[in-house]
Formats: sequence, C-alpha cells, structure tokens
Amino acid sequence: MVDRTLSSQGQVIWITGLSGAGKTSIAGRVVEQLRAGTTAILLDGDVVRQIVADPNTGHDAESRLVNARRICRMAQVLAAQGLTVVVATMSLFREIHAWNRRNLPGYFEVYLKVDLEVLRARDPKGLYSRSNCGDEGHLVGVDIPYEEPLHPDLVIGNNGSADDIAEIAARIVVAAQGVAAREQKNGMRRAG
Repeated sequence: MVDRTLSSQGQVIWITGLSGAGKTSIAGRVVEQLRAGTTAILLDGDVVRQIVADPNTGHDAESRLVNARRICRMAQVLAAQGLTVVVATMSLFREIHAWNRRNLPGYFEVYLKVDLEVLRARDPKGLYSRSNCGDEGHLVGVDIPYEEPLHPDLVIGNNGSADDIAEIAARIVVAAQGVAAREQKNGMRRAG
C-alpha cells in the first residue's frame, strides 16, 4: 500500500537502462502500483520525443542530451506540483543523473542492467538487428557509449522474462517509498 502522506511533496523515480531493458514496461507497472494511493504519472523518453516533435533532435549523442534535459525539466515541473513522476528513459549521460540528484525531489534512480546478448535477443524495436545489418546508426551501447549510472539507488538485473515485471515494479515502489519517507522525515527535522 502506498503511503498517502508522501504524495504531497512529489517524487521522481527515474528508470534507466539500454534499449530493450524493460524500462517502459516496468515503469508502467510502477505507475499502476503507485496509483493505489497517490497521483502518479509516466514520462517515457520515446513519447516525450514524439510529443515535442523537434525535427532538429535526432538520435545522435548531442540530440539525446537535449531530449534528456527536456525530460528532466518536465519531471521537475510535474513533481513540484505534488505528483509522483516515473520516468522511463535511457538517459545515457552521467551529467543528467547528477543534475537530477541536485534538482528533483525524492529522486530515486533505478538502473536496469541487462546483458547485451539478452538485449539483442529481445530487440523489441528491431534496433539491434538493424544495427547488425548496418541500417541503424547511433545505437546506444553499440555505436554511442552508455555511461552507466555511478550511484543508482537500485540496480536490478533484468535478464529474466516478462513474468518478472510485476515483482520488479513492487521492489522499486517499496524502495522508492523508503527514500521519500526518509527525505520527508529529514525535512521535518530541519523545519522543527
């Protein structure tokens, strides 16, 4: 059960990993579980890219950084309104993670770590197979280096099956609520 007292201050749960790691599926389940007791919203990196529809923002490293910064700021605005924001995005730059820690309330970073062989086998968007054929460039983890998070709050090896998604989501919810509760308690101590 979600602690309703935490929803008043907002929180950002940031789920990162390479393409095919399960970010969107797991984030969707996290939002479903959180909605039992708080107002939660999902920000998916691909969806934000579609909504913004900036023709100048491609998939090269520089464009990915621009898109990541947009997502950070959207999460900041939504969390400031008391929402729990669950972000599913690659966010391949450590500078993004560092900015998030400094600027996002109740920031909780989850790194979905998956072996490259598993990602290639899953390949839900066909990116790895197109990359193998030379039809896909700018693939993170293959063409563009992925800067693994240095200090994630939770690392989850997601080499398993889709059956594990609900259990992984539950682990994230419990751990993120613990961080939010500690942050709220520390805030009350400073205020008192």
